[in-house]
Amino acid sequence: MRLLFIRHGDPDYENDCLNETGLKEAKALAVLVKNEDLGDCYASPLGRAQETAAIALGRALPGARGRDAAAACGDKLTTLGWLQEFPSRVDASRERRLLSAYYFKTLPDGSPKPHIVWDMYPSYYDEHPQYADYNLWRTTLVAQNSPMVSDYDCVTAAFDALLAKYGYVREGRHYRVEKENRITLTFFCHFGITSVLLSHLWNVSPFVPLHSLCMPTSSVTEVFTEERQQGFAHFRTSRIGDTTHLTMAGLKPERPPHCALFTDIYSDASLRHD
Repeated sequence: MRLLFIRHGDPDYENDCLNETGLKEAKALAVLVKNEDLGDCYASPLGRAQETAAIALGRALPGARGRDAAAACGDKLTTLGWLQEFPSRVDASRERRLLSAYYFKTLPDGSPKPHIVWDMYPSYYDEHPQYADYNLWRTTLVAQNSPMVSDYDCVTAAFDALLAKYGYVREGRHYRVEKENRITLTFFCHFGITSVLLSHLWNVSPFVPLHSLCMPTSSVTEVFTEERQQGFAHFRTSRIGDTTHLTMAGLKPERPPHCALFTDIYSDASLRHD
């Protein structure tokens, strides 16, 4: 079995669709996948992923944006609610021991703004090794002060249920092969949810890929099963965050903060600074 995780193009978050850069990225992606078998395609319900999928599949309604762009995809695309961006938020202001973990922002009413659970300072993550532990991350302060554990378990259970339909059944930390195949499943989704699903396939803490990987907008991540023993499947990743299609189109991966490409040197104020 082969799995493709395709991140949405550069987003217009306010309108839940692609911005002009994202449209160019999605069109370049469409050229890349034109002669490739994407197999069964699934998408996040969010507009930026729906529009990316519709363009990549050559089914986008002219002039339509966001979710509306995918209205003509029909049976070429199945929307799965759990493929939305990983939803967990933490109100770090309620736990003093997390004061050094996040940059604090406030909502218009002056109340603290909840944080995406993984958007902590690298200094905090690096110095608290329990976040990188396969079991201990579930006991961390962030996990205790957010719905992260239940969200993670719900998402991975839904993912496993889908894989089981194709003959790969989760047993403990591996997959039992009930019906081997070379089917491709393509997921048009987001950085966070892709990292969570990879952590489940790899049997590592979700904080490891969330803090260690970058998958630029419209990038492709590819995973294959490795079946060296009959009935036993292991998932091996062949490429992560591939943007070959952008290079081929004369484009380059964008570097604004919302694309999960953060500042590489602190003195460059044009990049993300909390």
